[in-house]
Amino acid sequence: MLMTPASRADAQKRVDDIHVFRRELASLEREGIVALTEAQQRGIADHHAGLLDKFSSEYDIDRDAQASQLSLGMRIASFLGALAMGASVFLLFYQFWGYFPTAVQVAVLVLAPLGAFLATMWIGSKDASGYFTKLAAIVAFACFVLNLVMLGQIFNITPSDNAFIAWAALALLLAYTYDIRLLLAAGIICIIAFVSARTGTWSGMYWLHFGERPENFFPVAVALFCVPLWISHARFAGFAVIYRVFALLALFLPMLVLANWGQASYLRIDRDAVEGMYQILGFAGSAGAIWLGVRRNWPDTVNTGITFFVIFLYTKMFDWWWSAMPKYLFFMVLALTSILLLLVLRRMRSAAYKLLGGAAR
Repeated sequence: MLMTPASRADAQKRVDDIHVFRRELASLEREGIVALTEAQQRGIADHHAGLLDKFSSEYDIDRDAQASQLSLGMRIASFLGALAMGASVFLLFYQFWGYFPTAVQVAVLVLAPLGAFLATMWIGSKDASGYFTKLAAIVAFACFVLNLVMLGQIFNITPSDNAFIAWAALALLLAYTYDIRLLLAAGIICIIAFVSARTGTWSGMYWLHFGERPENFFPVAVALFCVPLWISHARFAGFAVIYRVFALLALFLPMLVLANWGQASYLRIDRDAVEGMYQILGFAGSAGAIWLGVRRNWPDTVNTGITFFVIFLYTKMFDWWWSAMPKYLFFMVLALTSILLLLVLRRMRSAAYKLLGGAAR
């Protein structure tokens, strides 16, 4: 009985596993480890052929490496096409906008995102590959963003952070409906902007100035990191990764700013004390991200943690030694530090390997 995958990503993963299995089986046969009978080989080949035919007809998956390379090109073309289409719509509005009366402007602004959204739904029902659906969805999101911005200008509406909620809602709706990681990222950015702006208003500042206090980003960073822990994203390949990476960016980038610009903090203490505190928190937080990523097998978390640990380290070394050392010696110290980090990470990799039980027996 052929099991039906829950999504195109699951089907593609199964196909990739089939190719890995075939290569490993061929290696084992060449090394004399295993020898299947002709009937067994034919049974496995027929089963895999049936799976590939079924997945190809239902999900438009990549059956081999050549198809995978072409799909990568198609994804790039789809992404660039969506950006170009969104820019075209934006510039078209501005090119001829002044020639239209207000009633026509409002009608166009209302109908454009609605029409793009309906077009996305129709294309999604016909497009098995998803490339054209993603293009239409991104255009629909761009039209909706333009809709709120232009309506605000027409009726002289005071800018509000509530617009981020509307944009995030549409982006997340399209992202989860049609499995579009780019729109998930756009929705997360809107959520980060809204929560950070609202946090800033609670402290008494005008919402447009929320970026002046980097600590406004900390609450949303924690919330975003917890989302894939609370809600399973097994059906959406890469979604949990995007949540974690953006959460860590919203955490470590403000820490990096505060570690070098203490006067931006809410804390009314000595500037040097603020910078020192956030330098320690930056090192501890990035090291903690590395440890957690290794424990939970999250390469994205490990890589992000390593990146910021190195940035914090190099920034601190620059503060300490750039003026005090000859430049050749400074860069030699950086090189030796990088080598030391490589040795430490290699030991961590070995420890993680032992923690996971070593090679399968």
